[in-house]
Parts: sequence; structure tokens; C-alpha cells
Amino acid sequence: MGAAMVGKLAAALLAAALLAPASALAVEADGYDVQVSSDSEAAYIDGASFAVDDFSRAQKGAVREAEGLGEVYSYYQGASDDAAIALAFGDRVIAYVPPSAHALCDVQDETSCEQLKAYFCALDARAVNGGVVLSADAAWEFTSEREVRLDGALISFGVQIGEGKRYVCISPADGVRPTHADMVRVVLPDAVDRAPEATGLAAVGSFLAGIDLSPLWVTLKTTGAAIVLIFALGLAAAYFTLRMPERAQGVFDTIFTIPMVLPPTVCGFILLWCLGRNTAVGQWFIDIGFPLIFSWPATVIAATVVAFPLMYRSCRGAFENLDANMLDAARTLGWSEARIFFRLMIPLSWSSIAAATVLAFARALGEFGATLFLAGNYAGITRTIPIAIYFEWMGGNTEAAWFWTGVILAFSFVVILIVNLLGRRTTRYRRPGSVAGGGAPVVPRPGSSEAEGSPAR
Repeated sequence: MGAAMVGKLAAALLAAALLAPASALAVEADGYDVQVSSDSEAAYIDGASFAVDDFSRAQKGAVREAEGLGEVYSYYQGASDDAAIALAFGDRVIAYVPPSAHALCDVQDETSCEQLKAYFCALDARAVNGGVVLSADAAWEFTSEREVRLDGALISFGVQIGEGKRYVCISPADGVRPTHADMVRVVLPDAVDRAPEATGLAAVGSFLAGIDLSPLWVTLKTTGAAIVLIFALGLAAAYFTLRMPERAQGVFDTIFTIPMVLPPTVCGFILLWCLGRNTAVGQWFIDIGFPLIFSWPATVIAATVVAFPLMYRSCRGAFENLDANMLDAARTLGWSEARIFFRLMIPLSWSSIAAATVLAFARALGEFGATLFLAGNYAGITRTIPIAIYFEWMGGNTEAAWFWTGVILAFSFVVILIVNLLGRRTTRYRRPGSVAGGGAPVVPRPGSSEAEGSPAR
């Protein structure tokens, strides 16, 4: 019943993600029926003298140095000064209309201002992602002046900082700050695609045809390679630390375990520093034409480092709980340490090893912070599903974010279920009434054919 419930939940999430594009895109804003494009970047109102395109929402700005203004809080405006901008200050909104847009949207015309407000509110509502909503009930002030004063703060539009880059700047930087900034380009109504939006199965097919599946392949490759390394290194580390002197054992145990308690971003920063250009190892890889950072191998390294402690700790605990007398008995029969490890320790600890593998796989599958720090966000190369969910959500593409959320839930559920079933099958001999021939390791009796190394008859 539990598995069925989880399966239904995953199916419901996938259905919600796939059917979301089929929802109506007509938005009621400030008394106007605003038609928003499927990508939420353009909008138009029937009968209006202008439409808008190239919408973007800047959730956070950055502190920069601007010539003549000093240190300012800024939002990137673009390469030119042709964007209409809405700065939200709680119950007040400053809307800037560039002079180049006056032919279509005149700040002196009340109807044009009301329509531009409706465009901003409709597009902002579809890209809000849990942030502050741009309100039509706030006090809106429309201007074409490049500099506006607000509560002692100077707001400057179209400020050039660097070559070919313009910013909206608020100074002083530690003064009044907007909650966010919206930007659109005022265009002719015919410049906006008014093709009817697909609905039902057609919308699902259109959505799937346009989705970039590269995060899935990157995630599968990364997690597959990482779990192989984690499995081998975890078993080896657990085995060899048990054979070390007690003092050395404590030191290595701390080193192997510390990634489990550190924040993933700290792990990513340490890896970036260790494998970057500033170290001999990182420089050597760069010199041979195989830089580790911001490449696909970096995703494997990040996932391996973060998930390794789960495998190591579980395996070591399983090995410590084995009966030492049984291992010693095997040694008296002439078994080598390698044979004891593979024929006794691993089979007897297999249920714990399988559980550790599942936990490590799930941790590697969901790795985000260290991967983003060390490998970055490069589509088709280092963008895994968790990174894709974050950037799709931040970019306002909620449907794609839900799609990848459903995919990773369903994929994780299926993989963990399969591994658990296999692990249960390998431990059948532990259940009451089961036949011991299900894989239970047996230490041969002295004088037996197996103890002497010859096949049993």
C-alpha cells in the first residue's frame, strides 16, 4: 500500500507538471484581460496600441561601483537603454519608460500607463516563484527621467558600468532597496506572436518536445560513475581503517567522515580550492589539457566526496559487528585476508552494504551545492537534475521545474525499490524457516575438502 501511494504521488506530480502548460494564459490585471505568451516573456491586450516582450524579473541586485555615483545597489538593465522598468518598493512602484518607447507608450497618457501597469502585473504574477508580488494597488509613479529621488535615495536608469552594460542604480547602496525589478520591451502589437496556445494532449506533446533532457543524461552518468567509486572506496576505506593502529584509525575516520557534517557548499569550496589553478594538482591537470573544475568529471568528484561518508560509516559499522572469533577461525584454517574479506565479511554484511549503497546513491543523485560550486551550471555538461530544478525555478519556468521534480522522485523510488528487493533476496537465509543455501557464508570444518582447498564432493 505504501509503494502504491508513493507511485500515485509521483504520477500526480508528473501530471501536474505536464498539464501546466495547457492552462489558460489570460490574466486579469487592473481591469484588463492580458494575454500572456506560453513562455511568459510577452503579453498583449486586444485593442491596445502596444504590447510588451522580453520580460525578465531580477529578484536580487548587486553592489557595484559606478562612476560619479560611488557604491550603488544595481540591477542589470541590458546593453541598451530601451527597456521599461518597474522597481517595487513595497507599497510603491517606480515605473520607468525610456524615451525610445514614447511613440507607443507615453507616460503623460493615463491609458498607456494603466496598460503598462497591467502588463507588468500579469507577467510578474507568472514569474513570482514565491517572492513578492507586484501589486496594481500600490502607488505607481511613471517617469521618463533618468534620475528619480525616493526617500533620500537616488534612482538612476541606464547607467553605463563597464563596456556595453547598463544598470539601474540606487544610491547610496545601503539605503532604500527595491524588493525586485521587472523589465520589458515595449513593441508594436503585431510583433507579439498571437498563435493560440495548445491544450490537452497537444500541450503535453509540445512541452515534452521542447524540454531539454540533457540534465537527465548528465545525472545518470554522474551518479552511475560516482556510485561505482563510492562502493569501491567505501568498502576499501572501511576495511583498512579497521586494520590500522587505534590512533591512526581515529585520524583517518575523522577525515573520511567530515564531508558528511560539512555544508555541501563548504565541500565544494574546498574542492575548488584544492583542484583549481592555485594548486600543483589543479595546474597539472590544466597543463595536460584536462582541467577538473567546471567539467563533467567535477560533477563526479563532488558527488563522490559528499556521498562517500554514508557508504564508509555504514560499512565500517557492519564490519565491526562481525564475530571476531569466526574470522579468527577462518585464519586458523589457512584462509587469506582477501578470501576472508570476499567470502565472509562482505556476504555477512551485505544487507548493511546494500543499505549504504542506496543511501549513497540517493545522496549522489540529489547533490547540488558542491556540484554547483565545483562544476558550475553548463547545460549538457554539468547541469544535473537538482541544478536544473533550481535554475528553472529561478528563471520562472515552473512547469520544467515540476517536470524534473517528478522525474527525480519517480526515478529515485524505482531505483531504491529495486535495490531493496535485491538486498532482501540476498538475506533470505536470515529469516526463520529459510534454507541456509541462500548464500549464507559457512566456515569449513577442519579437515574438510574446502578447508584443504580442494572441491567438495
